[in-house]
Amino acid sequence: MSLFKKRSQTPEPEPAAEPVSKPGGKGRPTPRRKDQQAKNLHPVVPKDRQAAKREARAARDEAWKRQNEAMVTGDERYLPAREKGPVKRYVRDYVDARLSLGEFFMPIVFVLLIASFAFNYVLPHYPAVSFYGVLVMNGYMLLAIADAVWCWVRLRRRLNEKFGAERVKNEGSIFFYIMSRCFMLRRWRRPAALAKRGRYPS
Repeated sequence: MSLFKKRSQTPEPEPAAEPVSKPGGKGRPTPRRKDQQAKNLHPVVPKDRQAAKREARAARDEAWKRQNEAMVTGDERYLPAREKGPVKRYVRDYVDARLSLGEFFMPIVFVLLIASFAFNYVLPHYPAVSFYGVLVMNGYMLLAIADAVWCWVRLRRRLNEKFGAERVKNEGSIFFYIMSRCFMLRRWRRPAALAKRGRYPS
């Protein structure tokens, strides 16, 4: 019998070292940034989707209502971005103060079309009536365009003097803004016409 016992071939596992805490430390490992950010995440989808939809719809309806009211009262706070600002307000007041040929263009075209159809039905052998009707419409349209361009020339000079050419340029296409308002009936204009006839802005 051997005096010495044969050692096992498999070494014994060494005991795990205790973490040494630094003086004044927390005594626990610092959490990783990824784990900390995961705790701060909140679900994007609300718990009650139907209630969230109702709230969003109510907010949208309220904003639409305020905007429609502002288009009548001229309240700058709720006007669309296209209509906001003192430059656009000055343009609207100036156009509304004058009598534009373009605002009567649509009624005149409507009357001429009805008259043309009536004459063609009653007097089908006189095509000259329709020809002259179209001629009158085109002639009036050219006059209305010329009147709107003249309005733009005079108004642009006033805008540059009052607000400065650089600011007027940053407002976008003032020309088409003036043209569209000149060719709209006064009672159909939006924002609504607030300036009286002949009361031009200073």
